Amino acid sequence: MPTHKYLTHYPPEIISRAESLIENNQLAAYLLQCYPTPHNIANDSDLRDYVLALKNQHMKKSQPLSKIIYDQKIHVVNNALGMQSYATRVQGGKLKTRNELRVSSVFKKAPEAFLNMIVVHELAHLKEKEHNKAFYRLCLNMLSTYHQLELDMRLYLIQLETGKSLYE
Repeated sequence: MPTHKYLTHYPPEIISRAESLIENNQLAAYLLQCYPTPHNIANDSDLRDYVLALKNQHMKKSQPLSKIIYDQKIHVVNNALGMQSYATRVQGGKLKTRNELRVSSVFKKAPEAFLNMIVVHELAHLKEKEHNKAFYRLCLNMLSTYHQLELDMRLYLIQLETGKSLYE
């Protein structure tokens, strides 16, 4: 059983290696070696441009996104990192659907690779609602290093929980 909640579904050898990094205070060094700088996508407008560029590159025919923002509440309230949601409303006798993509504000000062992975994950939900094989195939199609980035992003979250940011 792993000592940290972010590692629970990984094979024992990966958990062991991650726990060794944590116990030997080498986690920050590992992350900085792999991801030496944070991205510069600091506000909702920049995030919108970033997400739409990825969407247009990989999912041109998918439904449009009406709202794309960093959200301070996601990590705390939903224990999630990003959210893709859709709401149906009656407007003028017609049903209107709005797709929204929200990224936890935890990732405002993260490596660009992690932001990319989260956006890819949330964009994949436009086509696949469940975390099934088709969903992960779609993620891998958009980002071939998806699984490694997901693991490293989980290690990044463990690092943040120690109270020590990588980039400050």
